Amino acid sequence: MSKPDHATPHDQPQDVVESIVPLMPIVLPVAGAVLMFLLAFIAIFMA
Repeated sequence: MSKPDHATPHDQPQDVVESIVPLMPIVLPVAGAVLMFLLAFIAIFMA
């Protein structure tokens, strides 16, 4: 007999979005701080 073709969680490929979601509380503030710094630098440089 052939063995049953049940998909186990180990057979599933890792989703990129699901691997990034737990890091969002760290990534979003850091990205916001970098963006604010760059915008302030551009404003000061252009003034």
